[in-house]
Amino acid sequence: MDPCPFQRILVGNLALKFPVSSKPSLLSLQCFCKIKLKNFPTQKAMIPLVTSQNRNQNPEINSLSNSLAACYSLDKAKIDNFLSCKKPNSLEIEVYSRDDGATCGLKDGKLLGKVTVPLDLRKAESRPCVMHNGWIDIGENKKGESTQFYLCVRVEPDPRYVFKFGGDPECSPQVFQVQGSARQAVFTCKFSLRNPGDRNLVSMPSMTEPTPSRNWLPSLGADKHPPAKERKGWSITIHDLSGSPVAMASMVTPFVPTPGSDHVSQSNPGAWLILRPSHGTWKPWGRLEAWRERNASALGYRFELLHDSVSASPSTTTLVNSVIKAKNGGKFTIDMTNSVSTPASSPHSSCDFGSGSGSGSWSGSEFSLGMLSPFVHKGFVMQSSVNNGDGPCNKPEVEIGVQHVNCTEDAAAFVALAAAVDLSVDACKSFTHKLRKELRQSQSFVV
Repeated sequence: MDPCPFQRILVGNLALKFPVSSKPSLLSLQCFCKIKLKNFPTQKAMIPLVTSQNRNQNPEINSLSNSLAACYSLDKAKIDNFLSCKKPNSLEIEVYSRDDGATCGLKDGKLLGKVTVPLDLRKAESRPCVMHNGWIDIGENKKGESTQFYLCVRVEPDPRYVFKFGGDPECSPQVFQVQGSARQAVFTCKFSLRNPGDRNLVSMPSMTEPTPSRNWLPSLGADKHPPAKERKGWSITIHDLSGSPVAMASMVTPFVPTPGSDHVSQSNPGAWLILRPSHGTWKPWGRLEAWRERNASALGYRFELLHDSVSASPSTTTLVNSVIKAKNGGKFTIDMTNSVSTPASSPHSSCDFGSGSGSGSWSGSEFSLGMLSPFVHKGFVMQSSVNNGDGPCNKPEVEIGVQHVNCTEDAAAFVALAAAVDLSVDACKSFTHKLRKELRQSQSFVV
């Protein structure tokens, strides 16, 4: 089945240049903008100033402005809606300044000017297209000199494979590949629980039980005083339609509450290993940690790739470190837009916006079994929906950039990661909360 069409609108390389005759105090202003696109939330970004020392340089090579300011993702329905509009769609940017000493500069200040950039998505159906790249006059002073605003707006195709769980991951559902209204079963999930009394998480190599490195496991067997409450032993195995296991998520660090509270904290997070098959055994590919933020209003998480290393401790690359609101849920996103070293966990993260789209193709050997170089990850990687865990049925939807899928195991690894994120919502719930029956068996209480 073919991937689903997506497009992304990227805004970056922002810079602001005041007239040469402007007062020096203007250079101490904090400038920011509001970026608006119809039917999308407004995004905000700081704007670096071009000073007299660097005003002859182009912003795209100026270290102050080489960053992504906003990103909008459009699925096929939104693309069709854009194309069907009789009035051309445009991106609107409002530029503001503040001088009250605030550090974020994201509240309304003095409006310096507005910019409108028309968008033609048809031009970007098959290849990236720059809608604007250069200076724009946004206002004049009393001498008739213009303040100039620099930005780059690019639209690029971003096809993705879309998968949807047939039910809650803990209910061992099927996973379907989705394209429009068509659905095709491609994976099955098997959720399992270890015996709560079994504290030995290391087993002999097999394709039914993970054998991660001991470097990543706590010395659980040596605990003389186990925690009063813990959630442990959860795992979910992804099988292809032939029944062969192609990925696994295994809870390797129990989720336990911080002493004196009923929540898992960032100082002692629970953890999963995402594993892939290798020569008849399992090999760690990534590690997911999850916890509750201090006010318990959000799920915090961190995901890192594991790389083979000759040293005692495997090397890692952190791809995302962020939060998801606990009340309404949200999206687990790995986005390395045009970055070879800096994760873009939010639209305001700094990244190399001027280096190109990063759309390339890589062989499966480069991507498999935890050996992926961090320099291969570019552009949109994956996204999965995460709810608050209180609904009657949760069916996570997973989007994966096509450039990161070369074989079944590639897609399965991301599906297993999405399942681990979803299950982490339950694992991080207050220990006064009663879990659903599929999960309760592994919540042990030690008297």
